[in-house]
Amino acid sequence: MEFSSKLIQKAVEELSRLPGIGKKTALRLALHVLKQTEQDAVNLGQAIVSLRKDVQYCGECGNISDSNMCGICTSHRRDKSVICVVEDCKDVIAIENTNQYNGTYHVLGGLINPLQGVGPGELNIDRLITRAGNVECKEIVFAFGANLEGDTTSFYITRKLKEIPVRITSIARGIPVGADLEYTDEITLARSILNRTQLQLAPEIQSR
Repeated sequence: MEFSSKLIQKAVEELSRLPGIGKKTALRLALHVLKQTEQDAVNLGQAIVSLRKDVQYCGECGNISDSNMCGICTSHRRDKSVICVVEDCKDVIAIENTNQYNGTYHVLGGLINPLQGVGPGELNIDRLITRAGNVECKEIVFAFGANLEGDTTSFYITRKLKEIPVRITSIARGIPVGADLEYTDEITLARSILNRTQLQLAPEIQSR
């Protein structure tokens, strides 16, 4: 792409380094910033700089935080006996948006993947084992994607926890809402059948 301004070119080059942003999209974003007021551009720049400089990671769970401890770990309303183990901070956001979970979290910072050089030593596993050994911890929930890396990580952590009297569970895997059975892969369908749940029967049926 040819640019009449080196400043535009520099902005496009930097914006296009972001995931999912191509050169054309980066150009549209750069031109959009030019149309905004100078203060709007300054606010955007300051927000990005503050994001990189000031955001911390919780010393307890590894989640993104504005201080040494995140709001979830310090909240008295959360169930400290349950720890949901996730791959990344974005998974915490996804689960929180469901409003169906009231426990705490533990962010590993990735999954075990030997092909990419990611071993247990590169992940936040030791801290999890320490937390699991706490007397108030009753359950560890694995919330990983349905892939080989997730299964490998779950298996490894389960072995590390074998001496600790804590319940180990995993989120259910099944057919997405609105999906047709004929388009569902065999593994997902099989897990859906194995993880089937009992339905509440009407009184007249229960009496049979």
